[in-house]
Amino acid sequence: MTKRTGAQILVDQLVIQGTDRIFTVPGESFLSVLDALHDCGTIQTVSTRQDGSAAFMAEADGKMTGAPGIAFVTRGPGATNASIGVHTAMQDSTPMILFVGDVARDDRDREGFQEVDFTAMFTPLAKWAARIDNAARIPEYIARAFDTASSGRPGPVVLALPEDMLRDTVEALDRPKVIAPAQPLCPDAMTTLTDMLRDATDPIAIIGGAGWSAKAQHYFAQYAERIGLPVAVAFRRQDNFPNESPVYAGNLGYGPNPRLTQRIRDADLVLAVGARLGEATTDGYSLITPDHPDQILVHVHPDPDELNHVYRTDLPICAEMDEFAEQVALWEDDLLSFDAGKAAHDEYLAWSSPQPTTAKLDLGLCVAAMQEQLPADAIICNGAGNFSGWWHRYWKYGNFPSQLAPTSGAMGYGVPASVAAALRFPERVSVVIAGDGDFMMNGQELATAIQYDANLLVLVIDNGSFGTIRLHQEREYPARLSATSLKNPDFAKLAEAYGGWSATVENTDEFAPVLTEAMQRKGLRLLHLKTDVEFLTAAGATVSGLRKR
Repeated sequence: MTKRTGAQILVDQLVIQGTDRIFTVPGESFLSVLDALHDCGTIQTVSTRQDGSAAFMAEADGKMTGAPGIAFVTRGPGATNASIGVHTAMQDSTPMILFVGDVARDDRDREGFQEVDFTAMFTPLAKWAARIDNAARIPEYIARAFDTASSGRPGPVVLALPEDMLRDTVEALDRPKVIAPAQPLCPDAMTTLTDMLRDATDPIAIIGGAGWSAKAQHYFAQYAERIGLPVAVAFRRQDNFPNESPVYAGNLGYGPNPRLTQRIRDADLVLAVGARLGEATTDGYSLITPDHPDQILVHVHPDPDELNHVYRTDLPICAEMDEFAEQVALWEDDLLSFDAGKAAHDEYLAWSSPQPTTAKLDLGLCVAAMQEQLPADAIICNGAGNFSGWWHRYWKYGNFPSQLAPTSGAMGYGVPASVAAALRFPERVSVVIAGDGDFMMNGQELATAIQYDANLLVLVIDNGSFGTIRLHQEREYPARLSATSLKNPDFAKLAEAYGGWSATVENTDEFAPVLTEAMQRKGLRLLHLKTDVEFLTAAGATVSGLRKR
């Protein structure tokens, strides 16, 4: 109960809760916090070049650790920039806490310099948004923030910090480290699930999303392989299940394997574990409809509010992913045996094996070359764009975590996420896959990578276009280009200006040797891949084909 400033109390609570890294763009509204962090030997403060990047890095850190990623930004412009990371954390079910420096309490409601009502602004975007007006209550708010961000369906919390409150000197009682309550699996539900599977002829599992972990990946793979259950993963959750597993069926989302989508349509029982079955995963709620006639849905999710929220659920099971996966792996069900798992995996292997195309720089073959040279635990980070489809289709994702990609479809995510990955797992290879439009959203974070000695391998896929929108444009308004063409810098020279090594690749045969040279180096390495906008997707869509149609 010794007297401390609000800022010192706040930093002390972060230490208690296990925070070891924060991401920030410094602001005058929380100078006292920065000063308290100066003497904190257990928290690394990473200064980024844009507030949205700081939020993306915190979101990516939360994905990798399962604990809330932490970002600090200033009021007004800082908070509005950072809102993209909050939105991504919500849609991706990622634990995260964003702290926003705020105007002094006496200046509130005057529309002072950079003033925003942050509770009103972030309430629709976050699990919880609040303002701390009393420094003595900081331990209470921080403990609640960590619990809220981590419990049930994980998600973001936003706390506004009035700058004068942070300077107050008060007595405050520290709160202990928060342990998120575990939701165990109900034995009766497991018995019912086993009975349902015993009656099923064509079941399939769709996994991913809230609370997934390496432990859940391990145990659920044991279960699915034992009974021969085919397992598909939700959109951008490909590291939630071993891709080499003999029952892995592939990924859903944009451009999935048609054989997989047909298998799901034909399934008489769908076991959804952790996945919300959102719009991207279900192709606009059509692959599995909210009422899914003639199809049984078993939905396992850690948050009871998610069950029956959109889908009519025949068997809702509220359980943590770790708890559920371990229990089903240990459950005695010797009578369950399906041969669909092997068949589904064979279909996945055929779909994920790249075949040569007429493209001068064939991205499918580039992915294959990367698979040969990079370690199996490489972490692949990408933002939004058709370019990511080649890696979603052809890359074999390894141990969890090995995929950082926003299900929110946010551009500019790959570079900041990869910086966070390189800092969190310095012994692993962190790879950025970015389109030219996507890269320019947050490419300035190469400076952050250099500043903190992060080892990054960056691939910029440059077709001179906002490719995803060009695809839609050519389909709806053929040959009528509007706002989708790009005039780009020399990305290789840009990387050199930041202090990195770079090379330009224009032909497929050039890629593997250049990659070999890059892998022999450390630090920032950027490959500028110049591709033809004619080839729009990994599924084979072309500009000329769309125009003919």
